[in-house]
Amino acid sequence: MTSTLQRVFLAGAIALSGGGAWAQPATASAGWPTKPIRMIVTFPPGGSADATVRIVAPKLGERLGQQVVIDNRPGAGGNIGLAALAKSDPDGYTIGVGAAGGLAANVSLYPKMPFDAQKDFVPISLLAHIPFVLVAAPTSPIKSVGDLMTQAKAEPGKLSVGHGGNGTAMHLSVQLMKQTAGIDLAEIAYRGSGPVALDVIGGQVPLGMLDLASVLQQVKAGKVRALAVTSDQRLAALPDVPTLAEAGIKGYESTGWFGVVAPAATPAPIVTRLQAELRAVLVDSEVVAGARAAGVELSPTTSAEFGRFIGSETAKWADVIKRSGTKLE
Repeated sequence: MTSTLQRVFLAGAIALSGGGAWAQPATASAGWPTKPIRMIVTFPPGGSADATVRIVAPKLGERLGQQVVIDNRPGAGGNIGLAALAKSDPDGYTIGVGAAGGLAANVSLYPKMPFDAQKDFVPISLLAHIPFVLVAAPTSPIKSVGDLMTQAKAEPGKLSVGHGGNGTAMHLSVQLMKQTAGIDLAEIAYRGSGPVALDVIGGQVPLGMLDLASVLQQVKAGKVRALAVTSDQRLAALPDVPTLAEAGIKGYESTGWFGVVAPAATPAPIVTRLQAELRAVLVDSEVVAGARAAGVELSPTTSAEFGRFIGSETAKWADVIKRSGTKLE
């Protein structure tokens, strides 16, 4: 878990537990679970987040004594899958995996939302965070964040950076970088990280903001140059690559993340059981190794901690989005 997450949890700045929006009734179905559990996943098959869920789900099923069936419902930045979850019965047999977009940022990005993330769900646990990497082509004259800053300030709006799509955590990470550094970069929105990496390698776009899993092997092979990572600590996978804060953009920190939520009014004993079993799975050495291979750092939390984190992230990205003027339909 990053120190930023720890600070958020310890501070408890947004109290969403106890008698607040995340409070739960005290009764549960006797003998739960007695049948398979459906897990709605708000991103498509493939990719580091989906790969991690597919490592976690079977292990969770073993501990619960029932199969956990994955139901991929991607689209609209997570809104489609989470809308389906919000309408599900709060009986513990439908849970969901939502990411930073659907659970925190989308309320500020979309003029209309099909659910209220703080009223329609109860948080179970954060699953993981996914750091991003700012990269350049190995032949690029931009060899450091300092070079980037110099060129961006000399020619505002001319240097371009590719990201995985408008409204994604990578897009918002670029917005936060521009605002924190006080620079103007032209943005190119792609459909996913893969095409961005290819265009950076080919020199079609000078910079890219990519999730670690999509670019780690290219960095190791020398096909792209890693300028900095977006987390507040250096990554074990790229120990020689500085954070953006270390590289000169003070106070910067951004990571993608995803976690498990359930429909509001899911009985408290079921929430408690799910959180405990997920924690046991997420500290399992085999699961940790599999997630790291996918470029993901597991971060189990309590329900209350996850609720506070969602609240903190919602406020953070609301400010970034307001200042950028970004809106999606």
